[in-house]
Amino acid sequence: MYGPDPTGMITMTSLFLAFFGTMALFLLVGLWSMRRSRRTSHDYLTASRSVSPSLAGLSAVATNNSGYMFVGMIGYTYVAGLSSVWLMVGWIVGDLIASLAVHRPVRLMAQRRRAHSFSGLIAHWHGEERLMLRRIAGGVTLLFLTVYAGAQLSAGSIALETLLGWDAATGAMIGAAVILFYSFSGGLRASIWTDALQSVVMLASMAMLLGVSLESLGGFNGAREALGQVSPGYMQWFPEDFGGSWLEIGGFVVGWLFGGIGVIGQPHIMIRYMALDDVRSLNRMRLYYYGWFTLFYGATIGVGLLARILLDPAAGIDPERALLLLSEQRLPPLLVGVMLAGLFAATISTADSLVLSCSAALTRDFTRRPLDAYRSAKFGTLAVTLAALGIALGNNKTVFELVLDAWGLFASAFGPLVFLYAVGRDPGENRSVLLLLAGAAAFYLWSLYGWSTLYAIAPAWAVVMLFYAIPFPKRLGAQPST
Repeated sequence: MYGPDPTGMITMTSLFLAFFGTMALFLLVGLWSMRRSRRTSHDYLTASRSVSPSLAGLSAVATNNSGYMFVGMIGYTYVAGLSSVWLMVGWIVGDLIASLAVHRPVRLMAQRRRAHSFSGLIAHWHGEERLMLRRIAGGVTLLFLTVYAGAQLSAGSIALETLLGWDAATGAMIGAAVILFYSFSGGLRASIWTDALQSVVMLASMAMLLGVSLESLGGFNGAREALGQVSPGYMQWFPEDFGGSWLEIGGFVVGWLFGGIGVIGQPHIMIRYMALDDVRSLNRMRLYYYGWFTLFYGATIGVGLLARILLDPAAGIDPERALLLLSEQRLPPLLVGVMLAGLFAATISTADSLVLSCSAALTRDFTRRPLDAYRSAKFGTLAVTLAALGIALGNNKTVFELVLDAWGLFASAFGPLVFLYAVGRDPGENRSVLLLLAGAAAFYLWSLYGWSTLYAIAPAWAVVMLFYAIPFPKRLGAQPST
């Protein structure tokens, strides 16, 4: 496989040492976070709102990307070509628009209402107990974030199966065990600290693979020439099946713009903003977040394109294994081990963030008086982790599909509601519940019937805003503010 070693023993030993050495470093960071733990549910779920902007920014962006970028996005680029760049442009621009409109009010209101979960923040935003809204929001969080966590475990198991030869079930179970270790050692603080370190490894390993792949093709000129020969439409800016229709092109771009805006509906990412040490730290947090995001997303697209040249499509490879196969082919074993550890740890870091958000929903959103006990939060973590493991072992969708489904549902259900709250509107409890369910239903139906190339978040937002604008009887909630 590598070098002159005919048995493969030296190379596999090097790969194992690099993988387990890097993973051990991540685990030690999680263990170190216990020194700061206050052993309260507030600290376990929000890190006592004391997270620095650098750690919050790197953690949020690593949690945002992880298995979706390493496995799903590279696989999508491998198949679709240059047109995948619009996912990057739309996602980052939409994310920034949402951040400027929403994140400051979210951080301020999280502290004012002493919210420990995202659904709790939504339910208490206007200073009163909206129990029905909290329970429905908690239920949506619990259901779909568990599916999302299962997708991350699937991504990690794909990595271990491809490079170490372990079966998918073993990889998923190891991932679940690591999640429990991270979470039990320090809760959200452990998750954030390990995320920050993993974000450095993720970016460095991706940049390294991109550089090595470019060099093997003779630099940018050689790569551009080779990419031009893949297929007539592979290096076009828009998917070739659009046929030049500006309506379809516009819908494609706007759809991914709303994909980025949908970040404000993601409980596992928004909790990072809720845990930030001070609202005045937001701009510094954004510098870390968007700087890393742009570099990593660009490197991911580059690797996906180059994989199409350097790997043999005739071999019938699974596109979601393209990164792993390219790493195995182009990097020495030690660096393959680091890449594998970065990928596996990144998927786990997102999964443990999802699990902690589910744990918060499970212990705080279904009873009139939230379960404050530290032990209750840990029990919730165990229950959700086991459920996510079951989903990972039984799913038959790609990681890309699973993540986009879960992301889109949260973006459509919670995103419009959070936006309305952030700009000072109060639809009332009954109408808020209606808007939440309408957004989720619109996303599901649009995705199910595939009415156009437009990512379903955009039409779901349109439906929610239409329902908000239509006058309803007062018993259904407050009328739109003027």
